[in-house]
Amino acid sequence: MWVILGVIAIVATFINLYIYKAGKDYKLAMAMGLSFTALTLCADYSLVSRWVKVEDWAALSDVVPGMERALWFLTIVSILLNIAPILLELKGKK
Repeated sequence: MWVILGVIAIVATFINLYIYKAGKDYKLAMAMGLSFTALTLCADYSLVSRWVKVEDWAALSDVVPGMERALWFLTIVSILLNIAPILLELKGKK
């Protein structure tokens, strides 16, 4: 599930940037991109929670360390890309 939500978040982020470039109102796409990023993190947390409940320590020790770094990086990139139009508008007004 987290993969599907992550792909939707990426698509929504690129739609956000495209709509901004086209000069249209991008705020809904920005909210969708950030919302699906949050849902991706929640789905991933649920996956880890299930592994803990069934005591699948091998899955936890194999996947979680690398997944943590990837999720931090991708979340930061998502936030920056989604707020880029706002920052560009502020820069353009100066």
